[in-house]
Amino acid sequence: MTDPVDHSPRATAINSPLSAPGVPVIRSVNWGGLRTLYIKEVRRFFKVQLQTVWAPAMTTLLFLVIFTVATGGKRPVEIGGSAVPFADFLAPGLIVMGMLQNAFANSSFSLLVGKIQGTVVDYLMPPLSTGELLAGMVGGAVTRAVCVGLAVFIAMQFWPGVHLVPRHPLAIIWFGVLGAVFLSFIGVLTSMWAEKFDHAAAVQNFLIAPLTLLSGTFYSVDLLSPAFRIFSQFNPFFYIISGFRYGFLLDADSNILFGGAVVLGLDVAMGLLCYTLLRRGWRLKN
Repeated sequence: MTDPVDHSPRATAINSPLSAPGVPVIRSVNWGGLRTLYIKEVRRFFKVQLQTVWAPAMTTLLFLVIFTVATGGKRPVEIGGSAVPFADFLAPGLIVMGMLQNAFANSSFSLLVGKIQGTVVDYLMPPLSTGELLAGMVGGAVTRAVCVGLAVFIAMQFWPGVHLVPRHPLAIIWFGVLGAVFLSFIGVLTSMWAEKFDHAAAVQNFLIAPLTLLSGTFYSVDLLSPAFRIFSQFNPFFYIISGFRYGFLLDADSNILFGGAVVLGLDVAMGLLCYTLLRRGWRLKN
């Protein structure tokens, strides 16, 4: 008498042979691994949110306080042929400036701290493709940027003389998110290139901060001399800040459609560059 055969799902799973060597088990996107990496990146900065979210938000608010108190807050600024109170002009630029700087800060820390501590293998060994690894790090950086932006936006609602009303949500999302993605890619490149924290700080201090501050955050580029105006037009941060400001004021120093195309093109180019170098293990694999 033969023994009955157990065809239950559990028995089938136990008795099924293992996949042959070299045959991929995960044949599409590893959503579980991608979600785990994203949560790790978010928890990393959220565990010290006083330093990574609220401190940058407070610093950004101090810019608003200092400039509005020093100038009276109601001095109009000519932008796109319209006169806008200085405080209303300044506020959107400060929000997106904080978002950009914190997106860079988060992504530039990811791989660098692993290289310094010798734990970069924790990023390279899990069953994640290059695209999934890049998406997880960039997603965490963009999340931090959005958190800082929302914190600053909410706080500015209580500052007298500032009237922040989202009038073009698509422009706010487009330039805010794509701008944060752009800086996240720069941060990933910096994280791969840098060998110590001083290298990342040098990029922040000598590249990111000057380009951000000289991009029309505190002034309209129409007030600049022709030479500086041309320089601003070659500054990608100018299009991000101008487009983000357009979402609140419906006026901008730049052509919104052209600026949106520039930011999208830069994101695609930087994404391909990061993907290629990360796939090769540039300065990551010895």
